[in-house]
Amino acid sequence: MPRTIIAYALRRTGLHQAGLAILSIAVFLLSAAPLELQRRIVNTVVERGAFETVLWLALGYAGVALAEQSLKLALNLYRAWVSESTVRTLRTTAGGTAEAAGRASPEDAGVEVAVILEEVEPIGGFTGISVSEPLLQSGILFSVIGYMLYLDATLTVVALAFFLPQLVFVPLLQRAINRRAQKRILTKRGLSGDIVSAAAADTGWRVAEPIGHVFTLNMGIYKLKYSMNLLMNVMHHSAVAVALGLGGWFALEGRIEVGTVVAIVGGIGKLNDPWGDLVNWGREFSVVEVKYRLFVDALDRLSGIARRRSPLAG
Repeated sequence: MPRTIIAYALRRTGLHQAGLAILSIAVFLLSAAPLELQRRIVNTVVERGAFETVLWLALGYAGVALAEQSLKLALNLYRAWVSESTVRTLRTTAGGTAEAAGRASPEDAGVEVAVILEEVEPIGGFTGISVSEPLLQSGILFSVIGYMLYLDATLTVVALAFFLPQLVFVPLLQRAINRRAQKRILTKRGLSGDIVSAAAADTGWRVAEPIGHVFTLNMGIYKLKYSMNLLMNVMHHSAVAVALGLGGWFALEGRIEVGTVVAIVGGIGKLNDPWGDLVNWGREFSVVEVKYRLFVDALDRLSGIARRRSPLAG
């Protein structure tokens, strides 16, 4: 098997990744259209334009929104199918390898249980978003930011400056989360082996310490994750406040239209979700990459056992 999760996704589901990429491109190409329609509606109302114009613009907005959401539905269903198909393949692969290896030891049996029943879920689930998610969210970011710069570069640059601190604290917090996630995986594997060993020997087992360790690691992950979300939300709302204040001043001075301020504030709001989704994708990628490497290592170890047990090995 490939040594990285991205390489595995491309090798096993390359054609489907291309289809998901096409759907992602179609979605982000529509992302800036609602902002432009909002701007035109507001400016038409402020300038006391014809109601017929407002009505057609509103219908256009509804049509674009419906098209965008329909494409997202198709994209999400396609992703789910790719993910579940990959989970099935991984379970079959792990089960076949474990069957060939036999029951070398209770510890190995515990690893098999953890790998087949639990660890393949996030690995397979990630394949559905491995390529399409960063493509989609990056496309939305570039489309919306490009549109905002086209409307008013000064207001856009000042507002987006509040996103820059995230380039510093997000990677730092994410690395801390990754370290805890890897320790949690190894601890749970060890716990599975201990339980199976004790069951095989018909003795009791001590689970309080490893379970307590998993609890501590999980709480550490939650604290870091939600602290990151808090900082990201503070930066987002600060950018909105600056855009409203500075944009309002520009509008009063007659330097920009009211609809432009509305569109830029709406654009900042539209940036929050794709940026957060990209951060979540990076977080999931880091954690799943660790799980995938451990999964491949477990398969390699079981394959080695199977080769040693083979009659042809001698």
